[in-house]
Amino acid sequence: MYGKAFAPEYQGALTTLSVNSSLTDVLAAGTEELRAAERTGRHGEAARSGLAVAEAHRRLGQIGEADRAWKASYRAARAAGDLGAMAWALWSGGTLARQRGEFPLARRLLQLAADLGEQGGDVVVRGYSLAGLAETGRIQGDYAAVTRLHEQLLAEARRRGEARHTVWALEGIAQIHRNTGSYDTAFALFEEAAEIAAGAEDRRGHAWALRGLADIVSVRDGDTERALALLVEAESSCRAMKLSSALAYNHKMRGNVLYRAGRYTEAEELYREALAEFRAMREPRGEALSRLGLAKARARLGRDRTETAAELADLARTLERIGLRHAREMVARAEEELGLAVAR
Repeated sequence: MYGKAFAPEYQGALTTLSVNSSLTDVLAAGTEELRAAERTGRHGEAARSGLAVAEAHRRLGQIGEADRAWKASYRAARAAGDLGAMAWALWSGGTLARQRGEFPLARRLLQLAADLGEQGGDVVVRGYSLAGLAETGRIQGDYAAVTRLHEQLLAEARRRGEARHTVWALEGIAQIHRNTGSYDTAFALFEEAAEIAAGAEDRRGHAWALRGLADIVSVRDGDTERALALLVEAESSCRAMKLSSALAYNHKMRGNVLYRAGRYTEAEELYREALAEFRAMREPRGEALSRLGLAKARARLGRDRTETAAELADLARTLERIGLRHAREMVARAEEELGLAVAR
């Protein structure tokens, strides 16, 4: 039903790159093609190779470089009068904004990208941009508003046989079910996503699906060792492809698994590692979630209750400012778990 996964963001002279190409290889090839296109005044090719450069920088956690690259890609696309390439650049910029925790900007850029994709007749960038909008809402915890969009995009991806997009949609819907307590449904969806990703040779999608499965196995079944084994398997793909953000989230999840098992010292070490990784790439959502895990682990290891309460209160304010509804609820649950709940 599904063919081999492909990466539509690798365009022009870079279409030979695989969805599983190491990001350092993508960056090197994209930079070479971009320079050649700029020397010869080929604006369209500069836009498309610049898109790959922007995405490689973003996924490597090189935020400043990614920001400059997607904007340069957009300018080149506009100079070429290429609506599709303009849409792809805006999609990259919107995705970067979400990664940086700038959700209003992410929504504006992704909506513009979807509109331009529709005007330019590029159904793929339109679908990716709508998916970006859906993911932004899901990350913020606005499940009622985006569940239907996730399901619509899943249906479209299945109809076209697009493995990578099908995997993304399944994982998004699974995460909503997991966060609302429907663990069995979430597990089945993550499992289907993992099977499709493996068959389509989508290592990134497979790694995220394994992370989701590990979470369910830990929280539902209490099977710590199986959960850790799934995360170790996922980590190999993250390292092979240089997926900095996915690797940091893997480490944060490993901390969660160890914390649930009462292995607080090991959990603290993993949360510290993830926190350093998120700070290095300036990803505020991952940083806040790692801080939360670290605060809980340190509390279990005997940290002063007043210090823990102050840390959680600061985290609550941070998450409120960022606009992460579900994560804010997680802080409230942590306060209750640790006997620190206060009226606000």
